Amino acid sequence: MGPEASKTPIPIPERTRTQRAARGRALAIRFGPGPTAIAAAALVCLLIGLLYLALQIRTIFSDQLKQEYAGLVLEAVERTESARSLVGIWQQLPDATPARAAGYQHARTELAHRLASLAALVNASPSAAPRLPPASLIPDADLRDTDAVLTSVSTWWRAQRDADSADLRVRIARVAYTLIASAALLFCMLITALGMYAKRNRLLAGRSHEFEWAALHDAMTGLPNRRKLFASLEEAATKLPALTASSRIAVLYVDLDGFKQVNDSRGHRVGDEFLIAVSRRFRESVRKVDVVARIGGDEFAVLVREFSTNAELGEIARRLIACVVQTDKEMGVGRVRASVGIASFPEPVDDYHRLVAAADEAMYRVKRSGKNSYAFAERAS
Repeated sequence: MGPEASKTPIPIPERTRTQRAARGRALAIRFGPGPTAIAAAALVCLLIGLLYLALQIRTIFSDQLKQEYAGLVLEAVERTESARSLVGIWQQLPDATPARAAGYQHARTELAHRLASLAALVNASPSAAPRLPPASLIPDADLRDTDAVLTSVSTWWRAQRDADSADLRVRIARVAYTLIASAALLFCMLITALGMYAKRNRLLAGRSHEFEWAALHDAMTGLPNRRKLFASLEEAATKLPALTASSRIAVLYVDLDGFKQVNDSRGHRVGDEFLIAVSRRFRESVRKVDVVARIGGDEFAVLVREFSTNAELGEIARRLIACVVQTDKEMGVGRVRASVGIASFPEPVDDYHRLVAAADEAMYRVKRSGKNSYAFAERAS
């Protein structure tokens, strides 16, 4: 192999910035709130909301039962008031006959029975309702006291029923608002989690692409490396049968002559600048479909995906040599030239796996014969 230039690492400031950016992205992925955290938060909010709804629904049922109980008490009051009205009717009859006395006594008994039923219903109330006085429950109680008790009971229980009804409406509204808020919160959290999941996937895909690119390219020049070159060669050779019968591919192996003296005399920084500049010119001198790769310190290779004649390859080789001469003159580093070996498939090299090696052998023939030129691989190669 030809002399290799020492590989110079990426400058410290640039490398430091790259490392810091990579660490920052890694920390963002590792410690940032992810979809799992958002889902957990949504689940906690959902459980809290369900607990609150359960309490509200329980209270709604309780208020509804209270409202129904108040309705039962008011119905009992109405029946007792009807019995009281019947007593008044018998009391207002003018004739003092046995029938009137019997009817009046029966009405008083019925009133006492209704009062006892009302008292039992009121005293069994789950609410702290005012109790009926025992004196109003006896059959011969004063009717004025009975009227006052009935008025008091009716007023209190009507107010209780209205309060329970208003409280029921408020709690139903709270349940509705809670359901709306919970649905909106869950929807927002779901959208946020999906957005974060998609963002993380894009970030991971971007980092995966960066790693893949770094594995297939030279860090200093940005050109494809040896691995990428052989992958491109495999792809081009596989597609070759689908092209015309006269289609061929070729590899031009380029080695810089006198580059080691540049590193020894001017330093590796100047040598790296020279490699970067000549790499850019190499890339600009060939077609976009062709591949320019750096496969060693000062060694390059060009994969020509399709050509017709060897004259085309000779023209490409001359352009590559001119790129080196132009870079040398522009930078004034000394006398740096290039030796180029050319090998094509399927003629004269019938195995594309040996295409790079055949071009390398042809390049060494150029070096042995005076350098700064190009040569084609022989069939024996």
